[in-house]
Amino acid sequence: MANDMITVLWFDGAAEEAADFYARTFPDSEKLSVFRAPSDYPNGKAGDVLTVEFTLLGRHFSGLNGGPLFKPNESISFMVVTEDQDETDRYWNAIVDGGGQESACGWCKDKWGFSWQITPRTLLESQKAGGEEAQRAFQAMMTMRKIDVAAIDAARRGD
Repeated sequence: MANDMITVLWFDGAAEEAADFYARTFPDSEKLSVFRAPSDYPNGKAGDVLTVEFTLLGRHFSGLNGGPLFKPNESISFMVVTEDQDETDRYWNAIVDGGGQESACGWCKDKWGFSWQITPRTLLESQKAGGEEAQRAFQAMMTMRKIDVAAIDAARRGD
């Protein structure tokens, strides 16, 4: 028997809305099932959506409508590696324009408070290259909110 590991995300009543948003926004993502509470519970009533199983970029998650007690924070984030500016823009804009907020260095939050790093592959490659190339790309990134792929590439080259 194989062990499964499912990441559970805590929501204040919006697990199904979030699963639907993620499924619309990211490839290889879908809402799989909805479990409704069989009876009243501390933060809801019988019939309310309690959990939602979904995939996000091929990974299995469960959204738990646990109530207002716990909030997401930046100590956990989702890094999405993008291939180009169009893909970077698409994910960033979907998250921010969908009620989220921008942060620095390619980070943003969705409307439920979960942190995302929308990270072009060129930025990761620059850091693996090391040396002056990594330093230049890192310094360029530090001035950005959404990552500008062309600016990172220019920094890598020393332009």
